[in-house]
Amino acid sequence: MVFSCVLATGAATGALPGEAGETSAPQDSAVAPRSAKSSGTADGKTSDDAAEAAYEAMSDGKSPEQSAQAAEEAVSRSGDRWGAVYSQGEYQEFEQALDGEYTGVGLWARRTVDGQVQVTKVRSGSPAARAGIRDGDRIAAVNGRTVTGRPVTEVLTLLRGERAGTSVHVGLQRGTRAWSETLRRANLPTDSVSVGRLGSGATLVKVTAFTKGAGEKVRTAVRSAPARGGVVLDLRGNSGGLIDEAVTAASAFLDGGLVATYDVRGSQRALHARGGGDTTRPLVVLVDSGTMSAAELLTGALQDRGRAVVVGTRTFGKGSVQMPSRLPDGSVAELTVGHYRTPSGRGVDGRGITPDLDADKDALRRAETVLTGLGAPS
Repeated sequence: MVFSCVLATGAATGALPGEAGETSAPQDSAVAPRSAKSSGTADGKTSDDAAEAAYEAMSDGKSPEQSAQAAEEAVSRSGDRWGAVYSQGEYQEFEQALDGEYTGVGLWARRTVDGQVQVTKVRSGSPAARAGIRDGDRIAAVNGRTVTGRPVTEVLTLLRGERAGTSVHVGLQRGTRAWSETLRRANLPTDSVSVGRLGSGATLVKVTAFTKGAGEKVRTAVRSAPARGGVVLDLRGNSGGLIDEAVTAASAFLDGGLVATYDVRGSQRALHARGGGDTTRPLVVLVDSGTMSAAELLTGALQDRGRAVVVGTRTFGKGSVQMPSRLPDGSVAELTVGHYRTPSGRGVDGRGITPDLDADKDALRRAETVLTGLGAPS
C-alpha cells in the first residue's frame, strides 16, 4: 500500500500539492501502482466519481493531448487535494524508483511562498552536482518554459524526463546572477537509507524515503548498532512512500502491537508491527516540515507508544491514502481513498505531528543531548 506523497508526480518527486509554502519534492521517491478502486475525497465527492469522470474525459474521441487535459481537469474538479493524473511513462518511472533507481538530474526542490522553485538538496555525483548547482539556487525555466508559479511537482517532472542520456536545459538564478545549464539525465540510485556514527557514539539512521527494502535496512541497522549506544532516526525531509516499509521500520523498535489505523471505502483497518524489535535502546526521532505521509505515520506510532522522543519542528501533515485507477490510454489517476490515524487515534492530515521538543538548526545536537538523558552513554 502506498500513502503516496513521495513521488507521485514530483514526488521524488512526491504527490505534493504544489501550493505555496514549505512543500518539498524529492526527485527520488515513488508510488507503487495498485488496481484498487477508491472512494471518499475531502469535499464529500467520491474518488470513484472522479476516476469515472477522468475515464469518460479520455474516452470522448479527443486527441491524446486534449484527453489528458480533460482528465486532469476532471480530477481537479473532484476537490481531491492530492489527486493527479500521470502518464504511463511517468508511472513506470515511479515503479522503477521503488526498485532502487530513477531517471533524473539529482535534485530536490520546494515552492516558496512567492511562487519560486528553490533547490533544497543536490545529490552528490549527480548531473546537477557536476554542473555546480547548489542548495538555495532557484530554477527559473526548464527547456525555455518559465516555471515560477508552477506546481513544484510539474517542474520536477519536466526535469526527470523519460530516458537517461537525454538533455534538459535549465535556467537558474543565484542572488543577482542568472545563468543556464544543459544537464544530461542519468539513472540514479535511490539510496533511501544511510547509517553513520555520531561523536557521542550513537547510531544515526537517516531515511529519505520509504522505497522497497528501506524498512528492512532500518531493522538491520538497529540490530547491528553497538549494544550500549542510542539511535537517532532522522526522518527530516522524508516525503513518504510505501506504508509497508514504514511499518517494517517501526518493527525495529517495537515488539508487535498497533502502528496505525486507516480507512478505505469506509472500512477500518489496522497496521501492526512484527514482534521482536528492540524496545529498550534509547531512541530519538528527528522531524521537520518536510517529514510527510508514511514518515509521519512512523513518527506518530513511536511517539504514541512512548518508544521515542520526537525532536524537531512540526511535520508536514499528510495523512491521506492514495490508490490509482487506470485510464483508457494507460495513464493513471491517483486519488485519495482514506486517511490514517496514529495508535492513540490522532489524525495527521492537515495537522502534522508536534515534536516533544522543538529544535531547528541544532536539532541533531539536541537529539544527542536527549539520548544522554535517556540513558545512552556519551
